[in-house]
Amino acid sequence: MADNQPLLPHPAHAAHAHAHPHSGSAHARIQQWRRNSQHYLASKEKHYLILALVGLDVAAILTEILVSLVTCEMGTENEPWVDPVLEATKIIGLVISSLFLAELLSSLWAFGWDFFASWFHCFDTFVILVSFVVDVLAHGVLEEIASLVIVLRLWRVVKIVEEMSVGAEEQMEELEAQVKKLERENAELEQRLRALEAGEE
Repeated sequence: MADNQPLLPHPAHAAHAHAHPHSGSAHARIQQWRRNSQHYLASKEKHYLILALVGLDVAAILTEILVSLVTCEMGTENEPWVDPVLEATKIIGLVISSLFLAELLSSLWAFGWDFFASWFHCFDTFVILVSFVVDVLAHGVLEEIASLVIVLRLWRVVKIVEEMSVGAEEQMEELEAQVKKLERENAELEQRLRALEAGEE
């Protein structure tokens, strides 16, 4: 993937790629919902929401690791506060995994198979699916594989960097557009100034 290639297809391109002749008002509404979803999923608000969720998830992971290490080192695993804290971090992880799964399904519905044009999305999809399955199983059945959840969820630190880079690219695009607009206005003013000077002569 090229460095300047956006992670998500441009909403207009995606809509054009999946456009079909309208067969009725229901189809038109579905297409409108897809376009609205594309715009939201490619928006800054969505990137900031993902950053907040990833930050919360990483905080829960670090809390779980810290509590496990400290209690193991000090021999306080049986303290009454330990199990509720660890249980809370697992519930937070499961909820966030569910939200990421919902985001994945929404992206697939909105952008179709174009969503997998990015290798990052392909790997992130794998991480989301495996993390969700392991989160569900480890929540009550397979505690011994809970460490796998931690390793997989730490991938989301990379997702933070990726989301921030996408946000930076969007800001650069806006700045470039503003610069071009100012250059056009400057050129127009120079033309008017030259025209006025020629008229005075």
